[in-house]
Amino acid sequence: MTTSDNRNRLGIFLRGLLMGAADIVPGVSGGTMAFITGIYDTLLGSIRAFDLTFVKLLLRLDIRAAFNHVNGGFLLCLLAGIGTSVLTLARILGWVLEHHPVPLWAFFFGLILASALVLLKQVDHWNPQRLGSLAGGIAIAATIALSPTVNLHIGLPGVFVSGFIAICAMILPGISGSFILVLLGMYGTVLAALKGLDIVFIGVFACGAASGLLCFSRFLYWLLHRYHAGTMALLTGFLFGSLLVVWPWKQVLQWVASSDGTPKPAHQWPVSPGQFEAITGSEPQILLCSLLMLAGFALVWLIDNQWGRMQQGAPTG
Repeated sequence: MTTSDNRNRLGIFLRGLLMGAADIVPGVSGGTMAFITGIYDTLLGSIRAFDLTFVKLLLRLDIRAAFNHVNGGFLLCLLAGIGTSVLTLARILGWVLEHHPVPLWAFFFGLILASALVLLKQVDHWNPQRLGSLAGGIAIAATIALSPTVNLHIGLPGVFVSGFIAICAMILPGISGSFILVLLGMYGTVLAALKGLDIVFIGVFACGAASGLLCFSRFLYWLLHRYHAGTMALLTGFLFGSLLVVWPWKQVLQWVASSDGTPKPAHQWPVSPGQFEAITGSEPQILLCSLLMLAGFALVWLIDNQWGRMQQGAPTG
């Protein structure tokens, strides 16, 4: 194994760490990290490769060919990074989110704002259609961010649909799968099923997620290679719209119960730091939040300088 191979694998592992850290926080998408670190197209292509050819190779017991067909080395390194991040950072980020949510959201706000600005550079020759795609992405993400929860408790079909929609959101930059579950009224139910090892529920949810992943990854892959610039504008719009989710100062309008019965914010509305202080009685920590926004912004700048030139995608068209 060459030094270059080791560097590539380490780079993919580190990207997985970033994706896992993002997925831990409801409202932040691992797809955002894949997008800004230059592996989004490769990730979609690898997921898309789980097709009939892959099944035929497995049935012929040609494991090596099947592994290579789905870019197994890339996926293993990425999953190892995601798993490591979840296992090592989940408790830390969970504690910070519970006890110091406003500074944490400020950091992610700076990170996502910088990500959106970086991605704007990847769309050449702006025209009315691409500006419309950007505006459409902003509108869709903003609508999702400000929507109240709905009740999808309609039995196992609702569980399947929840898994399908959540995984689609998870691979979209700027839209969090866990946040979608909160909006669908299924977040606490899913956590309770995982905690109680409800095999039927978990199996149906996993089938929905797998179906959504295989279908939606193919659709996104097709869009990126057929209408690359327009799709990039749309996805960048998702990032700009998602800033409403990670705005540090919010008023909670609706709560849901988590798996342990504790209340969890479901429907929130962005407010000014002064309004936040008046509503909650908590210090808005403007100076600290401003510094953390700058830190998130700087982190994206470093990531873009390290990996931005490696962003893969189809030619602009």
